[in-house]
Amino acid sequence: MNQVIHPILLCGGSGTRLWPLSRKSYPKQFVPLTGEESLFQASARRLSGEGFAAPSILTGADFRFVVIEQLAALEIAPADILIEPSARNTAAAICAAALALEDKSSGALMLVAPSDHVIPDAARFRDAVTAAAPAAAEGQLVTFGIRPDRPETGYGWLELTTQPDADFSARPQALKSFVEKPDLATAESLLAGGLHLWNAGIFLFSTTAILAAFARHAPETLARVREAHEGAESDLGFTRLDPEAWEQLEDISIDYAVMERAENLTVVPYGGAWSDLGDWQAVWRDGSPDEAGIVTAGPATAIDCSDTLLQATSEAQQLVGIGLKDIVAVAMPDAVMIAHKDHAQDVKRAVQTLKAQGVAQAETLPRDYRPWGWYESLVIGPRFQVKRIVVNPGASLSLQSHHHRAEHWIVVEGTAKVTVDDEVKLVSENQSVYIPLGAVHRMENPGKLPMVLIEVQTGSYFGEDDIIRYEDIYARGQGAKG
Repeated sequence: MNQVIHPILLCGGSGTRLWPLSRKSYPKQFVPLTGEESLFQASARRLSGEGFAAPSILTGADFRFVVIEQLAALEIAPADILIEPSARNTAAAICAAALALEDKSSGALMLVAPSDHVIPDAARFRDAVTAAAPAAAEGQLVTFGIRPDRPETGYGWLELTTQPDADFSARPQALKSFVEKPDLATAESLLAGGLHLWNAGIFLFSTTAILAAFARHAPETLARVREAHEGAESDLGFTRLDPEAWEQLEDISIDYAVMERAENLTVVPYGGAWSDLGDWQAVWRDGSPDEAGIVTAGPATAIDCSDTLLQATSEAQQLVGIGLKDIVAVAMPDAVMIAHKDHAQDVKRAVQTLKAQGVAQAETLPRDYRPWGWYESLVIGPRFQVKRIVVNPGASLSLQSHHHRAEHWIVVEGTAKVTVDDEVKLVSENQSVYIPLGAVHRMENPGKLPMVLIEVQTGSYFGEDDIIRYEDIYARGQGAKG
């Protein structure tokens, strides 16, 4: 690879089709679905090493510290993290990334990839990127097509000009056309014809080529994104795109805005394994079903079942399936989802229904992630709440006080540095400290391992908006959570 490739990782999606494991507050790209690493971490690792620059990340404000933490665990430092004020689909995100990279390295090659795909053969995928680089350097907009193995109706397809080699080598060729998500009969015909691949939504092009394509085919998007880019502000190492300009952008994909209208299109076939884990049926399919078609994860047991996925997430629960066929069952401490595999795409409808009913589980997990770590409610009553709080090494909650509750902290792992009004002291395991109502307080973890404490709140109101914030290293405003 002669020219350095700049990875652009998109991780702003809400992941509702994998509810209840993936939710708006913590979507699937940050969840370890296929191993110990999250999908986002696997994507970052796959696009690192020789020939690749540090990645640029596009995400929402709620996930910025999750991105930093998960990259730090891989010892990967991002080139930059662009914060999208709201979701405006891939056209706006890719345009913003192109403008940011163009400012740093005019004409650089950018590899745009979703952060929630599974590509087990990282070396083969990198070879495909290497094969695509010369075409991208010459001004082509390159997309990667996946070898299909079934008549999939959930993906768009790409029409080739010539059939791929028998070994499905990554040889660039002109892309003839895009095909919208087909019905089953059409998908069967596309699969049989041998001239169509799945559209993975992965692209390689130079900043010069893609910005020229935006100027020609989506000039208003380019103009608005340029305003958001020029009005961006730096915040704790993140780049916040200007929200006023961003809100005026159309919600449109890069395919509709640019790719389907462009003429300088090249496709590179990719013959290795790939999945977007777009629904629970995909998770079952990619989970290496046994001879009976059973996939289990966590404390789950299948008895006389076939073609079934059982996934449990809590060691405090046991999920047991008896006599099930073609079923997906996912159990979490606060929600259980059971569906026929043929209706896996309908999970999004369930989320919409729950959201309309005001059900908290529609969008939020029991575990609430924060810049400093996470917490979860263990017990809640009319006048009390008990939480488990985990603070990352070196992290600190804001200096704050509350109008409606007092707190009692019991350290169970590590050591906490605690501030209560004018007193600062260390609180070790099995020690506790009382925070009176109205007292100005803060907890910090001065150690090198996570610190865990149990918090008992007493009072009349326990909402996360009952916070008066005085100092915060994460620059959050009044009433922000944590």
